[in-house]
Amino acid sequence: MAALGWFTHRRRSATARSVLAGEAAAEAARKSAQENEEALAAGQAGAQEPEAEFPVSGDEKAAAFFDLDNTVMQGAAIFHFGRGLYKREFFGKRELARFAWQQAWFRLAGIEDPEHMQEARDSVLSIVKGHRVSELMTIGEEIYDEYMAERIWPGTRALAQAHLDAGQKVWLVTAAPVETATIIARRLGLTGALGTVAESVGGVYTGKLVGELLHGPAKAEAVRALAVAEGLDLARCAAYSDSANDIPMLSLVGHPYAVNPDSRLRKHARERGWRLRDYRTGRKAAKIGLPAAAGLGALAGGAAAGIALHRRRR
Repeated sequence: MAALGWFTHRRRSATARSVLAGEAAAEAARKSAQENEEALAAGQAGAQEPEAEFPVSGDEKAAAFFDLDNTVMQGAAIFHFGRGLYKREFFGKRELARFAWQQAWFRLAGIEDPEHMQEARDSVLSIVKGHRVSELMTIGEEIYDEYMAERIWPGTRALAQAHLDAGQKVWLVTAAPVETATIIARRLGLTGALGTVAESVGGVYTGKLVGELLHGPAKAEAVRALAVAEGLDLARCAAYSDSANDIPMLSLVGHPYAVNPDSRLRKHARERGWRLRDYRTGRKAAKIGLPAAAGLGALAGGAAAGIALHRRRR
């Protein structure tokens, strides 16, 4: 399994790195999908009836692609992962404070700040370098139970289940590490995950990416590569995201959805007649892309807990 990957400098062009990252993610996702097949039979709670006209039951040329952070799960997976590593003494209080601040910004602003995301991934990259992939996979399972399971949006999960019930494959597509994404996909009963892929030598993290972070255009390349490998018709597929950064991926499919959208994506979706879904509590600030006051406590809970822990231990 490829290792955790964050942003790293490449001499290749940005387009070439995006293609490489997308192809690597697609390959890793196909391998993980076979391992997840048994979990699909268990079924998932909270499913809702699909819309009458979509998804189309039995359409084997169709699939669904879901962004993870703020679309399927409240907050960013990498920040939750960082909190779990701190608990296991992978790093100290200074790094914890930084993770807490980045998570607070991400949740309260409701946008993906490239600088914060890159800093978080660079931090984790330095922390896990030299550790075994198997070790981090085991820890990732524990961290999912501790910090992620309760932050899955029921509404988005129901959308994914509707596609599964229609006999379609459902994939996560995320900048999060492919290992973390695969764990989440398996726990939710999804087909598999496309995530950031990095090198591992002898099962040990090297700190180098395969291509680049699976973000923006790289996500679109990953979906395109997987569609070719799976024999999918993208015009019959669906994609779901909260971020304008994922417009390239959303534009690939015939059924794009803006889920808990930021202001840029909301505007873009309305202009093009894309469907919108918003599962944030007390949503009354939709036009500015911020969570309503009634939902701030829940949305910022993880970051606040990290900050409080840091203060108590000073």
